[in-house]
Amino acid sequence: MNEWVHLATGDVPGGGKSLALMQRGSEFSIVVGTIELMNSTRGDSEEALASLTCARLSERPAPRVLIGGLGMGFTLRAALQGLGPDARIVVAELVPAVAAWARGPLAPVFGDCLDDPRVELREIDVNRLIQSELAGWDAVLLDVDNGPEGLMRKANNRLYDEWGLKRAQWALKPGGTLGVWSGSPDRKFKARLQRLGFAVEEVRLSASGSSGPRHVVWLATRP
Repeated sequence: MNEWVHLATGDVPGGGKSLALMQRGSEFSIVVGTIELMNSTRGDSEEALASLTCARLSERPAPRVLIGGLGMGFTLRAALQGLGPDARIVVAELVPAVAAWARGPLAPVFGDCLDDPRVELREIDVNRLIQSELAGWDAVLLDVDNGPEGLMRKANNRLYDEWGLKRAQWALKPGGTLGVWSGSPDRKFKARLQRLGFAVEEVRLSASGSSGPRHVVWLATRP
C-alpha cells in the first residue's frame, strides 16, 4: 500500500496554523495537524452545495455567484456544470498556498476549471467581498473552515454569527440563496438563519456516495 507523501505546507493568514498537502498514489489530502480538512476522493457534499444552489438559479439571467473557499475545487466545478455561459463566478480564497496548489500539484484534480472565462479567483477574505456589495449576488456559497464553528481561524466565525449572516443577506439579491457547507450539524446555526428571516432547507449528505462522514448543507433563501 502506498504511504502518504508530504508535498507542501501553507500558512493560514491570521490563523497561527499551517496546512499540509499530502499525496498517496493519485489521492490528495489537505490536513491541519492530524485533522483531514479535505480529500480528493470525497467531495460529494461540496459538489451538492453548488448543484443544489445552481438549480435554484436556472431562471435567472447571467447569475453572479460568490464562492468562499477554493479547497480542491469540488464546489467550483459543480457550479460550472450547473450554470450557463453567461454566469459569473468569483472564488475567494484566503490562503495563498491553496490557490497556488490548484495550478501546481493539484492540477490533475482541478483540470482546466480555473481557465474557464466565467471564473475569477481572488486571494482575499470572502467576508470583504460580501461587505463590498449590496444586493449584488444571486448566490453566496460558503465552504470556509469546517462550517459555522471555526477550526482554522477564529476570525472565520464572523461569517456565521448573526451580524455576518445579516451582511450576507444584504449582499444577496432578493430571492437569492446563501449556501453553507458544514462538517457536522448545528441546530443553533440553523435557528439563527431562520431568526433572521431566511427560508432554510437542511440537507444531510455523505462525503462520498453512501460512505464517509455525514456533512450538512444549508440552503437559505433571502425573502
